[in-house]
Amino acid sequence: MTTSQGGSDASETFTKSERDGHVLVVTINRPQAMNAVHPPANFELAKIFDDFAADPDLWVAIITGAGERAFCAGNDLVYQASGKPMSVPPSGFGGLTSRYDLTKPVIAAVNGVAMGGGFEIALACDLIIASDNALFALPEPRVGLAALAGGLHRLPRQIGLKQAMGMILTGRRVSAAEGKTLGFVNEVVPQAELLTAAKKWAALIAECSPMSIRASKEAVMRGLDEPSLRAAYEGQRNYEAVKAMFRSEDLIEGPLAFAQKRPPKWKGK
Repeated sequence: MTTSQGGSDASETFTKSERDGHVLVVTINRPQAMNAVHPPANFELAKIFDDFAADPDLWVAIITGAGERAFCAGNDLVYQASGKPMSVPPSGFGGLTSRYDLTKPVIAAVNGVAMGGGFEIALACDLIIASDNALFALPEPRVGLAALAGGLHRLPRQIGLKQAMGMILTGRRVSAAEGKTLGFVNEVVPQAELLTAAKKWAALIAECSPMSIRASKEAVMRGLDEPSLRAAYEGQRNYEAVKAMFRSEDLIEGPLAFAQKRPPKWKGK
């Protein structure tokens, strides 16, 4: 992962990562393959997000794809058909789909095609900002597969059962505009403005206490797994990010800055 605002680490062959203040911009860099992900790219992405999770100075991540055609076309079927060994890191496809303990927010900036595993990466993010030419689908049944990297479970939870089944059982392609209507896209912008829009969302998040953001995300995501509203409400006091928020210096800084009528100086600890 990069340690400055320019360039990528030498170990990043199929990906790029770049710091922009407290924001990390991650790019799947296989445009010749429509940013389809194969095992080497998967493990690079896993390492990038491991480092992101561990770095106290990084508060928000954005993931996008190189070029103008695709965010990510999913699993690299050409690589798979070659007979080479296939493997996925413990954190899942794209290093994100099985990463259930990440309390820092991740934004998907979807430029063009997000198919199969590419859509599953986007669904694993907290926000989806889409270019006006973006297309989303879970087309796995059309090639004898199923979207088992979380798409079959995240999509119904995010847009409701009937709308999700309409996409899942047909493999049909959904435009960015329809994705916003269905509810899994937060904003649609012209492709030339995509990264700028994603960074605006990241900047809005970074204006808030990172400790509060992590506590909020953990409470929401873990609460959704609870059997009732009461269980979610009563259980949140035991969540690690919530406990960390109440121990943090930011808990004092926020009210103090408000009283002094100045912007807060968050420490993220």
